[in-house]
Amino acid sequence: MGFFSIHILVVDDYDRWRRFITDSLRKEPALQIVAEASDGLDAVRKGRELQPDLILLDIGLPKLNGIEAARQIRQVSPNSKILFFSENRSVEIIEEAMRCGARGFVLKSDAANELLPAIRTVVAGYQFVSTGLAHHCLEALAHKAPPVNPVP
Repeated sequence: MGFFSIHILVVDDYDRWRRFITDSLRKEPALQIVAEASDGLDAVRKGRELQPDLILLDIGLPKLNGIEAARQIRQVSPNSKILFFSENRSVEIIEEAMRCGARGFVLKSDAANELLPAIRTVVAGYQFVSTGLAHHCLEALAHKAPPVNPVP
């Protein structure tokens, strides 16, 4: 990750999960947890105040859901990259998350193996989707695509 520090805001309403994520990330010298939040409104406020490099954001949050929080964060902290982490596998939710400015989506069940690669990918300016979702998303997109007529 280089010699610079990546400032991260971790947002999840489930205390044990948030603690697991922050404890795991603190083991990485280049990652600095600057704050935690347990609801969407607090996420927007801390995003505005702290301007973190990366915001790890759950979808199902009290007071303001993750999708709406991400929309507001894009306005108040436009340089912060957003990486969703959730167990929600709905293609519509994932599409909406990416449309509202997220750079990635990690399934919580895949976080042990994929969270660090996802952070590296997103901070580098690329998109990341959990391998557990990739096939699911591609299959859904294939069903939405217009049929291809073979050339005679």
